[in-house]
Amino acid sequence: MSQTSVTEFLAAAKKDQALRQKLKAAMDTHGCVKIGKDSGYEFTAEELQTQLNSMSEEEVAEIVNPGVAPRRHIDPQ
Repeated sequence: MSQTSVTEFLAAAKKDQALRQKLKAAMDTHGCVKIGKDSGYEFTAEELQTQLNSMSEEEVAEIVNPGVAPRRHIDPQ
């Protein structure tokens, strides 16, 4: 159930500029989980990290571009 929610959340983020901006401002996966929950999605930080790890760097950059330098990476707390 939750993994589907993570997938749906990330797909929505690819299409929604405002959601992408919120995710770019998040400092860690827990912040992203809160944004997801506020947007109606239910998943854990670990589930989010698992999904992000299964994606290519380019796919992740489309959603949460960590910037040029220094790069910030989303890691579970």
